[in-house]
Amino acid sequence: MAIVAVWGTNFVVIKISLESFPPFLFAALRYFFALLPVVFFVPKPKVSWRNLCAYGLATGVGQFGVMYFAIDGQISPGLASLVIQTQVFFTIGFAMFFAKEGLKLYQAVAVAVAMMGLVIIALHTDATTTFLGLALVVFAGLSWGAANTVSRSAGSINMLSYVVWASAFSIPPLFLISLIFEGGWEHINSAMALAPLGAWLGVLWQSWGNTLFGYAAWGWLLSKHPAALVAPTPLLVPIFGMGASAYFLSEPLPSWKILAAGLVIAGLVVNLFWPSIESKIKHHFS
Repeated sequence: MAIVAVWGTNFVVIKISLESFPPFLFAALRYFFALLPVVFFVPKPKVSWRNLCAYGLATGVGQFGVMYFAIDGQISPGLASLVIQTQVFFTIGFAMFFAKEGLKLYQAVAVAVAMMGLVIIALHTDATTTFLGLALVVFAGLSWGAANTVSRSAGSINMLSYVVWASAFSIPPLFLISLIFEGGWEHINSAMALAPLGAWLGVLWQSWGNTLFGYAAWGWLLSKHPAALVAPTPLLVPIFGMGASAYFLSEPLPSWKILAAGLVIAGLVVNLFWPSIESKIKHHFS
C-alpha cells in the first residue's frame, strides 16, 4: 500500500514541481538523481547495453518526458494517473506481436470496456484536459508497455540495478530536448537557480521515492509473495491519484470522471482476474 500510495500521489508532486521546472528538464533531473550516486553502489545488471538503452529511452523520454509535458497544461494529474494505466493493454499487444501470444476473448472484452472509459474522457475535454493531453498520456502508456516488453526480454534481473543503469540513457536525450525546445541553457540554468526547495524535494521524490524505493520495494514484494497476491495492487494507483488530486489540487470529480475511472479499472480487473474466476466457475460445476 505504501508503494501504491507513492505511485498514486506522485502525480500531485509532478504538477507542483512543474510550476518551477519545464517538463523535459524535470524528467532529466529525475533520472540524473536516480543514477547518481546510486550507480556507484549497485553493479551493472547482466543484460546488454542495447537493452538498457531501449528501456531508458522508453521510460525516460517516451513515458515520463511525454507525460510531464502533458500534465504541464494539457491534462489534469488525476486523469493522467488513470489514462497511463492503458500500459497494461499495450503490454498485451506487444506480447501478441513479438511473442506471438494470442488474444483471448476476455482480454478483448477488457480492452473494449477500458476504451469506453477513454472515450468518455475524450468527450469531456476542456481547459484542464485537452484531446492532445489525452493522446500524449496514451502515448506515454504505449511507451510504458514497450518498456515492459524490453525488461521482460532481459530475463530475471535485479530491477533496482536495472532502473539505475538504464537511467544513464534517459538523461542525455531529455537534456537535449530541454536545451532545444525549453529556452536553451540560459533558461535551464535560471529554472534550476530559481527553483524553491519544495521543487527540488519534488525532484528527489521522483528519483528516490517513486523510482528507487518504488521499484526496489516492488521487486522485494514479488520475491517474497506470490505474484497473484501482489500484482493487483497497482489497480489502486488511479484511486490514489485522483483522490490526491482532488484533495491537494482541488481537481473536481464529476460523475463522468468517476464513470470513466470505473470503466478503465473494470477493464483492468477483467484482464487480471478473469482466468482465476473462470477456473473457479469450471471447478464449481465440474
